Amino acid sequence: MYSENFRESLKAVEAAREANIAYEPARMTAQEKEDLLSEFHPDYKKSEFSTLKIGPNKGESVPHELCEVLEAHSRISPDDVDLSDIKYDVDVLIIGGGGAGASAAIEADKAGAKVMIVTKLRIGDANTMMAEGGIQAADKPNDSPAIHFVDAFGGGHYAAKRELLAKLVCDAPEAIQWLNDLGVEFDKAPDGTMITTHGGGTSRKRMHAAKDYSGAEIMRTLRDEVLNRGIPVVDFTSAIELILDESGKAAGAVLMNMETHELMVARAKTVIIATGGAGRMHYQGFPTSNHYGATADGLVLGYRVGAKLLYADTLQYHPTGAAFPQQIFGALVTEKVRSLGAKLVNRDGKVFMHPLETRDVAAASIIRECTARGEGVDTGLGQAVWLDTPMIEAIGGEGTIEARIPAMMRMFADFGIDIRREPILVYPTLHYQNGGLDINVDGMTPNVKNLFVAGEAVGGIHGRNRLMGNSLLDIIVFGRNAGINAAALSKETTVGKLTLEHVDAYEEEIKRAGLNPTTVSPKLLPDYTRRKQESKL
Repeated sequence: MYSENFRESLKAVEAAREANIAYEPARMTAQEKEDLLSEFHPDYKKSEFSTLKIGPNKGESVPHELCEVLEAHSRISPDDVDLSDIKYDVDVLIIGGGGAGASAAIEADKAGAKVMIVTKLRIGDANTMMAEGGIQAADKPNDSPAIHFVDAFGGGHYAAKRELLAKLVCDAPEAIQWLNDLGVEFDKAPDGTMITTHGGGTSRKRMHAAKDYSGAEIMRTLRDEVLNRGIPVVDFTSAIELILDESGKAAGAVLMNMETHELMVARAKTVIIATGGAGRMHYQGFPTSNHYGATADGLVLGYRVGAKLLYADTLQYHPTGAAFPQQIFGALVTEKVRSLGAKLVNRDGKVFMHPLETRDVAAASIIRECTARGEGVDTGLGQAVWLDTPMIEAIGGEGTIEARIPAMMRMFADFGIDIRREPILVYPTLHYQNGGLDINVDGMTPNVKNLFVAGEAVGGIHGRNRLMGNSLLDIIVFGRNAGINAAALSKETTVGKLTLEHVDAYEEEIKRAGLNPTTVSPKLLPDYTRRKQESKL
């Protein structure tokens, strides 16, 4: 399976393994981290960003690909839609069927609101389902929300909105209990105590997991609860434009059937955007660990009605995406692999960084090793480094990998790679949208009343970098938060006359800025069409 160069590199890794297990590399200083990030992290490549010329964040930089959809034409004209023909009429309309949307729906339904979820794929087709490593919460005697806050605040470069991060860490233990009571099968010791481990950037073991399919287990449980409660879910239907009322409040959405392209009006007293991330935008050409529908739709919907973005120039490139074989290129290799003892090593078998540095630092370190230092392994698809997985069983004993990360073991076994006996090749993959729509602590956008946001579509919770396990946490904490507050607000809301005037206003802004977009947005799905190349014959 491997070339001669591969085999030589493998021999070097195997020869160094015993020494590497005992070797404890030093953590970087704050200055070393900043120097590394500024030179090698993709967020710092100014040539890969555009300046927005319209909208509430005019003058700020965002990735070229995001700029294109934010400055694109709407998919509809107001004349295309009869706003008096109301197909759905609810108290709380939730756009997105992942963990945040499901959590919001459960709490809003529990509060007595009439709730509906609309999702362009199926409920559960979301990044939540693909999260592997675990969910953080400071619920052990040697830990506290204050320590959790310090870890996350520093890991996010001290840029998080303090009130949002404080809510995240303070509500975390109760969120774990809520999931446990719903039926999530967390890893537990024989006495029932939850097993917790370290993650990158954590100073305490607070990572709760369900083996290495934590997100799938959480999403399974949430989906079952939504369906058992009889909450309506409209699958394969996209929200392509928000609707406001005459007073400027969010009052529903224009929906489009993904198969027939039929347009429908959903009126609502409150709206929750829970559309997830943007990995399928493939910023800077990176592969992604994200699900098929992660195309930044919620950012477009919110931006066009006047909701501001926060930190939209920051993305998380997970340091360990599968770099070989080609069939799983970009797939996530959970950080839990490193928390169990595997270390990153270069082609010569040298450990080049502490295994539990924060994700941005780890990603930048790998990129440096493969570029400036020339110490990467040529996979035929590009450069990569080794993640020495056999270390796990050398440290934890035979059977540790199958017991703790069985999904990882199966994913590589499908291609003839036994991660218990041979290392795997990894390179950063586009993983998480750090930035998103700005919200208050109640989950509502400051600029657009009755519009709530939850999950990966939110900006500010994690600052400019997110620690492992805090995304599964934020979809629960802020999903529930949005559901509770949207339901309460719906009880005192009267919806005025529906309007799409903001669509025409946005078009005018495009014209005044001298833009000439050739695309429409939201994007909805990635385009992987193979285009025929012109013959040179």
